[in-house]
Amino acid sequence: MAHDMGVASEVRPRDPLSPLYAPESPTGMHLCFGCHALNRCRFGIESEHLGDDGVVISRVVCSPANEGGPQVAHGGWTAGVMDELVGHTLVLNNQFGVTGTLSVKFVRPVPIGWPMLGRAWSVGSENRKVFVRATLELESSGAIVAEADAIMIRRPASHFEDHYRWLETQCDGAGE
Repeated sequence: MAHDMGVASEVRPRDPLSPLYAPESPTGMHLCFGCHALNRCRFGIESEHLGDDGVVISRVVCSPANEGGPQVAHGGWTAGVMDELVGHTLVLNNQFGVTGTLSVKFVRPVPIGWPMLGRAWSVGSENRKVFVRATLELESSGAIVAEADAIMIRRPASHFEDHYRWLETQCDGAGE
């Protein structure tokens, strides 16, 4: 596996307006803005770290609130947590990017309440594209329950400002 993420040397910004800003939970988990208010990851990612080999390893537990079938996770939860896992390959390497494409393979039903390990790593890059692979496995046996392939797109620092300007051009006056 190739890991050409090009780790940035700067320290992660603490400015909430910076696209590289990632709020952290009390345990050091990088949180999206929606989870920041809760002080925890809504997807059940409890911890994460970047290994020397470039693989992001996360501990994940699906809560009963995300139950789809009896004692198994909703497929939307599985897709959502896989998106978080692939995205954190950039976050933990001090890069800012967004998901361009995400393909999830649902290998087995994901059990509710079971400790799992998520693994995500870069398999290459081309210009602004970063190709990422991820797996979700049972911590007890290593059995893979989901896999994902993603293309993450590195974005400039002006990404959100550009989006807000574009969005303003889409208003029909209904919300004003």
